[in-house]
Amino acid sequence: MKLKLIACDIFHRELESAVENSHNEVELEFLAQGLHNEGAAPMLKSLQEAVDRASVPGKFEAILLGYALCGNGLVGLRSRGIPLIVPRAHDCITLFFGSRSRYTGYFYGNPGTYYKTSGWMERVPDGSSSGGCCNGEGQLTFGAGPGMSVNYAELVEKFGEEDAKYVMDELGGQGRNYTRVAYIEMGMEPPGMEERARAEAVKSGWAFEKVAGDMTLLNRLVDGPWGTDDFLRVLPGWHIVQKYDESIITAEGPDPTQN
Repeated sequence: MKLKLIACDIFHRELESAVENSHNEVELEFLAQGLHNEGAAPMLKSLQEAVDRASVPGKFEAILLGYALCGNGLVGLRSRGIPLIVPRAHDCITLFFGSRSRYTGYFYGNPGTYYKTSGWMERVPDGSSSGGCCNGEGQLTFGAGPGMSVNYAELVEKFGEEDAKYVMDELGGQGRNYTRVAYIEMGMEPPGMEERARAEAVKSGWAFEKVAGDMTLLNRLVDGPWGTDDFLRVLPGWHIVQKYDESIITAEGPDPTQN
């Protein structure tokens, strides 16, 4: 198959390896890690522009997205004539762990963890300790499930204003209580990455653990199969919608008011 893969630069080394070993013909395009920091609307705009550029009739059979929900940055993203294939994941840690079940087990068994990969440490502009993955972005991810970002408007809609304020206060407090660094090793890092992550844990007074990464989901994104348990297929004219259950995302449409 001839495919287009649009991915966050966090996965640069891992997805280059997956594409190099794939049986598919994959054209790879990376977008800057900094999209995560701009908010959902700017991130969606950049992703939609990339999808639109790739939506050339007859050029690709599908467009793959090397992204998770990422603070709702995928919500509203629309297929333009070519199906989109999207991992079902709240954040990129799921993709580094290789499965939602493995990440969920680790997440709940190790509260207060700040996740790091070589990509995060390399791609953050100033190389600072802010190079932690998803749970280290200042998102309110705690208590809602692994990496699920929460915003006040969503909570008000779901629980009412009084309960929403309580949840935000509780989640914000938990987000300040990091106690450990988990360095996810994918087996293709340059020298010195583990030592750098360990040093940042020591500097913060946190515990350190090296965790083995798993390429399963990243390889399946590139190669298939795209089973519905782990991937969403967005048909032409349809768009991505967040789901507050284990499916994480779904597709709706087509919307006749949209071009």
